Amino acid sequence: MDELHRIDLNLLLTLHALLTEKHVTRAAAQLNKSQPAVSHSLAQLRTHFDDPLLVRHGGRMALTARAQALVNPLEDALNSLNGLLAAPGFDPARTRRRFRLSLSDYASRIVLPPLVRHVRSAAPGLDLAISQAASRDAMLVQLADGELDLALGIFPQPPEDIEVQDLFQEDFVCLADKSVLPAKGGLPLEEWLERPHIMLALRPDAQDEIERALSARGLRRHLAVTLPHWSAAADLLPGTDLILTVAGRAVGPLHRHQTLRKFAPPLDIPGFAYQQAWHTRRTNDPAHTWLRQVLLTCSRPGSP
Repeated sequence: MDELHRIDLNLLLTLHALLTEKHVTRAAAQLNKSQPAVSHSLAQLRTHFDDPLLVRHGGRMALTARAQALVNPLEDALNSLNGLLAAPGFDPARTRRRFRLSLSDYASRIVLPPLVRHVRSAAPGLDLAISQAASRDAMLVQLADGELDLALGIFPQPPEDIEVQDLFQEDFVCLADKSVLPAKGGLPLEEWLERPHIMLALRPDAQDEIERALSARGLRRHLAVTLPHWSAAADLLPGTDLILTVAGRAVGPLHRHQTLRKFAPPLDIPGFAYQQAWHTRRTNDPAHTWLRQVLLTCSRPGSP
């Protein structure tokens, strides 16, 4: 306990904000303090730890090795103290928290609207900071480093310290302009392969579930357009001969595009479970547990 007498515990909250934001101004905004006050606290923390903690690198602030080593222990310690001091039970209406989530364009369209409506109604003091990671591996790293509280995606083999929960099951459908389809039904496989396709991927060279299903059969399709924006993909179809094969819930109602038609892919493409992932250090956090349950509820088909 001797070390606790040497530091103002309020400085630990400032340290947490600085390590999270990696920026004095953003940390000040998170703490609702002035920038000079946070700069003064940073100077005190540098003296206490005998380390600069935050250094400028490549035009931006970065954590030193010592600061990086503090991230997880500090997070665990503050969560434990918060649980110790909190009133019994968890009241979402009274909570004051900020959660950092990583969502793709796809999840933002399906899950985010009902999630935000629920949070604004039940927990207006809970803030959501949404980002989009470059890859699944990047999300896992950010969860481990404490930079994310929750990540949504597909996590087939997560590390031991990452917990995963299925939110919903997805299957694939095809979408095309009615004018380039038979009067009824879809397309035979040979014709489907010859048609130009849209692929949704963060990187042009990515291999998604559709490409893997084709590769397993020694088949290839013509990828005429590759883009990362789920919300824009359907807008490319009207008046063209393009085909979009996509997760079914991403399509939504077709009232915006009355010239489009859905049909089943002409080959078996395995469905997948869309999931939420978090680090084990968050598992017993009451607010985090509440948010995970809300996400599960808001992910159900037909959520308001």
